[in-house]
Formats: sequence, C-alpha cells, structure tokens
Amino acid sequence: MTTLGRIGLIADDDPYFRMAVGAILNRQFGFTEIIEAASLDEAVECLATNPDISTALFDLSMPGMRAPTNLRAVRECFPKTRIAVISASNARRDILLALEAGVHGYMPKNLSITELTAALRTVFDGSIFVPASLADIPSTSESYSEEQFAADPLEPSGMVNPLTPRQQEVLELLVQGKTNKEIALALKLGEGTIKIHMAAIFRYFGVNNRAAAAVAGARPYTDRQRPLMQEV
Repeated sequence: MTTLGRIGLIADDDPYFRMAVGAILNRQFGFTEIIEAASLDEAVECLATNPDISTALFDLSMPGMRAPTNLRAVRECFPKTRIAVISASNARRDILLALEAGVHGYMPKNLSITELTAALRTVFDGSIFVPASLADIPSTSESYSEEQFAADPLEPSGMVNPLTPRQQEVLELLVQGKTNKEIALALKLGEGTIKIHMAAIFRYFGVNNRAAAAVAGARPYTDRQRPLMQEV
C-alpha cells in the first residue's frame, strides 16, 4: 500500500512518543504531514477538520479514552480512515475491547521500533494487527463475559467519567434543545465535529436519536458535573 502524500494523526498525551511515532511514519512510510493531538477531543476536532487524514493512532491512556464507545464513534464517522491503538496496556481486556470497537490494530508500546514498524505495515496493508500475547490463555481472574465486554468502560488509567469535557458540553446544549448548528456556533466548532461527539453520546446512552439522547442526558449519569452551559 502506498502512503506517499498521506496525512497521519497521532493522538497521545506524551509529546515525545508522538514525535517518535511521527518519525517512523515520515521515514518508513513516506507520510508528508503528521498532525498531533493530546486528547480525544483534540483528535476528533483534527479528524473533522482534516478529511485527508488516512491514518489515526490513539493511546488508550490519554484524556477522553475512557470508553470503547468513543473508538466506535470515530470508526463509524471515519470509515475510510485506518484507526489503530498504540497503548502501554498489554491487558487482554483492553485489547479485546479495542478490537471489538472496530480498530484496525492494537500495538503495545513495548514493541521495538522494528516490531512497531512491522505492525504499522500490517495495518497499512489492509490487515488487522493483533499482539501475540492475545493468544495466551487467560487466567480465571482475567476472564470476561461478552456482556462485560459490551458494558465495561475502557479505563486503563483508572478514570471513570465516560464522557469527555467536550461531549459533556454538547450534551448539556442538546438537553437545552439546541440544534447541531446552534451547538457548533456556541462551542465555536464545525458541525462535523459536533456530529462525531453526538455519535459517541448516542452510543453511550444506547439510543439512536436526538430526542432519546436529550431525555437520557437530562437524568443523572456517572460523575455528571453541573451544567457547563446555561440557557440565556
């Protein structure tokens, strides 16, 4: 697969890691532009405003990556973008949750440069990269049922709030009855970015329309903060 001229996104809260991975994409795969983001909210805004991004790499421990619903929403909104995870977590549960969300690969951060390059090549060639550790038989304490995989948040860093700060702002305005265009104007974002956050909110509440999301959002939910935006 030729990646010459492609744009890549690296979403990780470690600037040095972003720099290292960016160098691999530049030197080994000929990417001409690397966009960096330090949180999921930043990454979503980058994807929404740069339709030519062909590859996006996400770290599970950065701000916002607390639930597989966010990964699923990104995959659904950007079906032509190769989405992969590069994470410090080798936990079987985290790997399976990410793969269940539809990512094109899961790469542990402890891979050598040679191994990471080979893993990225697998993803770029159209296959799904899965770490060899997934083939290990888990102990009883590491076993999870399908129901748990569907419900459990992806929380390698121990954070429990499933909505990002930007998603909370979008939700509060949705509850107030604002349209996507009005929400975009209020938050100074593009409507495309709002649609992505809305998709994640729908998935979190298990609904498929704005009215149901507004009703669900008006009720208390995990670690909900006070309304961030007030009607004027």
